Amino acid sequence: MRVALWLAAEVGEGGRFVKQQLREAMPGVEQIDRRMRDLRPAGWAIMTYRDRAGLAPGELLLEKIGLPVWEKEHRSAGLRVITASTRRKVFERDGNRCIRCGILAGEIYPDETEVSARLTVGHVEAHKYGAPSGEENLVTECSRCNETAKHLAAPRFDERQVWDEITELPRKDKQAVLAWMAAGKREPSRVERVMSHVWQLPGVQREEIFRKLGRSLS
Repeated sequence: MRVALWLAAEVGEGGRFVKQQLREAMPGVEQIDRRMRDLRPAGWAIMTYRDRAGLAPGELLLEKIGLPVWEKEHRSAGLRVITASTRRKVFERDGNRCIRCGILAGEIYPDETEVSARLTVGHVEAHKYGAPSGEENLVTECSRCNETAKHLAAPRFDERQVWDEITELPRKDKQAVLAWMAAGKREPSRVERVMSHVWQLPGVQREEIFRKLGRSLS
């Protein structure tokens, strides 16, 4: 929990830093990246240039300080209890998209154009209450939806605004919204599933797919 203490004391919420500073402050501590990721289940939000425009490569932003995991009652909140293989299986099962809002990893939020989505794994039943961390109790969420659910933050739109949007939809789209709500997640279309696979390709391969698709339609 030394990483959390250093971040809280030396960086502070809203502060920027680079990993080298952290390494120099804690010589001999291995896997600094993993130790920072371990703080996510406890509500800590650490952003990179992929998440926030204006950050340089290698620069990090401590956007939110979560639970004080150095205190005994919060220590278990920062434990990393989900294996990499389990996380990968959950992402694949859910089509590598947030089941709440449907956004793909790396996509830009339409209402927050400087922020790209980062996928994480959330618990259906909170693990701190003894629920398991197997695939059956895990879902794929973007970091924004995960934080909103975890901290019961105020919604970005109120009920009236959302209802007004729904009433303007054609009947077919209203039925889709109803079905997604009944299922508790957004069911991607075949096109969306294909796009999720395209998005996972390295940039060079995506460009090649782009060119091939363009030629096939010309």
